[in-house]
Amino acid sequence: MTTAAQQPSELELHTAPVRKSQILAWASWDWGSAAFNAVMTTFVFTVYLTSSAFGGADHASSVLGAALGIGGLLIALLAPVSGQRSDAGGRRRLWLGIHTGVAALLTGLCFFAYPRPELLWYGAGLIAAGHVFSELAGVNYNAMLGQIATPKTIGRISGIGWSAGYFGGIVALILVLVLFIQPVVHWFGASTAENLNVRLVAVFSMLWIIAFSIPVLIAVPEVRRRPAARLGVFASYGLLFRRIGAMWRTSPHTLYFLLASAIFRDGLAAVFTFGGVIAGGTFGFSLSQVIFFAIFGNIVAAAGAITGGFLDDRIGPKRVILGALFGLLVAGTAILVLGNGNYQLGGFTWTGTLTFWVFGLFLTLFVGPAQSSARAYLARLAPDGESGELFGLYATTGRAVSFLAPSLFSLSIAIAAPLVAEGQAQRWGILGIMVVLLAGLLVLLPVRPPSKVATAVVPER
Repeated sequence: MTTAAQQPSELELHTAPVRKSQILAWASWDWGSAAFNAVMTTFVFTVYLTSSAFGGADHASSVLGAALGIGGLLIALLAPVSGQRSDAGGRRRLWLGIHTGVAALLTGLCFFAYPRPELLWYGAGLIAAGHVFSELAGVNYNAMLGQIATPKTIGRISGIGWSAGYFGGIVALILVLVLFIQPVVHWFGASTAENLNVRLVAVFSMLWIIAFSIPVLIAVPEVRRRPAARLGVFASYGLLFRRIGAMWRTSPHTLYFLLASAIFRDGLAAVFTFGGVIAGGTFGFSLSQVIFFAIFGNIVAAAGAITGGFLDDRIGPKRVILGALFGLLVAGTAILVLGNGNYQLGGFTWTGTLTFWVFGLFLTLFVGPAQSSARAYLARLAPDGESGELFGLYATTGRAVSFLAPSLFSLSIAIAAPLVAEGQAQRWGILGIMVVLLAGLLVLLPVRPPSKVATAVVPER
């Protein structure tokens, strides 16, 4: 058994040669988490929750947005101290496993969200709680990036992780389609009575998450435990605030980036959270059509993440992020303006379905590079042994404003509802998401690239 003294430090791991087996094991967690991100929250289960069985798209979308906003506040409170304590204790793998396991369990409990309006908050609450524990797991997972990558390969490996998540989403969605939604063979799990087939997707997703989370818990080494006094919860927050103060003095642009990324990442998350909802509610996609779109969308997103990762190592993460945000704004504007209308272009009819397919795929193309390069940007700035706490702040700042996109999505729908035809208000939720993306882009503009940002000097315990 490896003792704490024998465990490598984070700096030693960060400068060690890259091991392909560890990269694959690390990326496997992203592959597994796709069952929650793609299947549950984007393209299948949230589409089910916002169907007529739960009170209609407009009402259910507002409830879902409110539940996710509450979950975001909990993440904001818990993430940095969770990362701080796993840093000091040399227990990143342990807490990654615990939080992932709880997220998987909450996913499985969605099976009991029967198609009844009174169970809307139950289903939305489980999705929100799953987000909390998935995000806490992600704090430790993201912190491991510095353990398996070198400074010259961080962008590339981060992109590989994101692309693994997208490819995992593709495979998971295909299996969901052929086993539950449009089954190729008749079996009891394909029954549509009480939406059994959709509810069983939650059980499938739980098993998928667990199975593909195992490799990282075995292959990626723990960081060395640092000798330090054990702190209570309140003392941990006190240490956190002292370190933020030190960061402000020694590396203010790290904090500027945390703020900017918090805003635009909330918009990125909303694109995926509400993308399938808009496809079903506004553009009239059936669940099967949503899944087909999701499969193609994940292929495009994976290609974008890999390309963005290679560009990241060559031109820097800030340029990649700015380009991706601009592309998202252009594609989102097209969907908002064109909507579900039909337009004559010469002898060709441009339909609402074509609008969503074309510009929806452009949205997926640009989300991956922005997410991957944001993670790589921060990994380049993390002091030795402090990655977990820094990525905890990354999650906290993100979730501290995570009410923005869901709230503006819901508010835009509420404002538009009395002004547009019935059933068309949901499309205007896109406007709220775009406002958040634009704000993130503007705040990011003056932030220095990581090569020009000093590494933060943090006080000890």
